[in-house]
Amino acid sequence: MPAPTKGQGSPLNVRIIADAMRLDRATIYREIGAGRLPSYRVGSGRGTIRVSRAAFMQYLDDRGIPASELAVAL
Repeated sequence: MPAPTKGQGSPLNVRIIADAMRLDRATIYREIGAGRLPSYRVGSGRGTIRVSRAAFMQYLDDRGIPASELAVAL
């Protein structure tokens, strides 16, 4: 499967999600750890956490948060 390209389909990192929601990164990590926000790791060792745009939009929808309320457009 080809890797997503920059733009509409590219995955999001924790910093981008935290900034968009005006939350602390620790809050996003807790949501991921609790299984409420699906994610995956990229890279070796600890790697970095990524969240698909579709998973993030579903997360917002499940909580009744309109995407228009985000601090930045994704």
